[in-house]
Amino acid sequence: MKFAFGMPRLIELKATMQPWELAVTGADQTRLAKLADRLGYDMISVPEHFLIPKSHVDLSGPHHFHAYAAMGYYAGATTRIRINSSIAILPLQHPVITAKALATLDWMSSGRAMVTFGAGWLEEEFNLLGVPFHQRGRLCDEYLAAILELWTKDDPVFEGEFVSFRDVAFAPRPVQKPHPPIWMGGEAEAVLKRAARYASGWWPYLTKPEDIPARIDFIKSQPGYDGRPFDVMYGFATSRVGEGHKVIDDPKARSGMTAPEIVDRLGWLKELGVTMSSVPIPAVRDIAEYEDYAQWVIEEIKPKIG
Repeated sequence: MKFAFGMPRLIELKATMQPWELAVTGADQTRLAKLADRLGYDMISVPEHFLIPKSHVDLSGPHHFHAYAAMGYYAGATTRIRINSSIAILPLQHPVITAKALATLDWMSSGRAMVTFGAGWLEEEFNLLGVPFHQRGRLCDEYLAAILELWTKDDPVFEGEFVSFRDVAFAPRPVQKPHPPIWMGGEAEAVLKRAARYASGWWPYLTKPEDIPARIDFIKSQPGYDGRPFDVMYGFATSRVGEGHKVIDDPKARSGMTAPEIVDRLGWLKELGVTMSSVPIPAVRDIAEYEDYAQWVIEEIKPKIG
């Protein structure tokens, strides 16, 4: 089981945020990224939204990063840990810009970039940015194909409904070959089929843990899946967030769990096919206490999971 680092105050979801996180600054996050790198955590991931309608602020909060900008910063502050998104909203940026941002990040970090793409769920955000919400699935499929063309071909050529290019040069290409790991976030059947075709990992959000094995079987049964290694990320806090960021009370995923409770939960997730997880951000008083907790997780919890 790999361990993702729970970076505080990446978002301010009502369902998951601890009150002490509101005092966390960018300088604090830099310090914590370096700590996660040093302790041996496997991944830092960055959620993304661009505009939150006021009608959603109560549940979603106003505080969201641009995933690739934050990922680049965390990559520059570290030397070993993988940097991911959780998720990057694929249809909301032109695929050439996305391909360039991630290729730059991968090249400058010596091959530590990865990305979790999602189709998006907040229709008002799409409307505000002038992107057709009900075409987001088609946009995702075409954008993925265009990004992979740019990342992997010496002479990239693409003709699509939404994007086309030819007679162009694209460099630097990613360090990782054939390209940085791509994961898919979400649980719609179209997302799972997209994961089978393009991805090496899946990050569910609304899927109940007990339903994960059937979803993995579905992905691996699709004609696009070629037997490649496949990761599944499911953090403890995932089960506390419902559709539209609604708050769900899950006593098995609360902050302040004991070591045996955390080990049992992680062991169960591992049996379900989960390969990476993160434990709840606790109700500590400040960054120093959270640093102690992060070290405790690596020293006391991770060795018991394997």
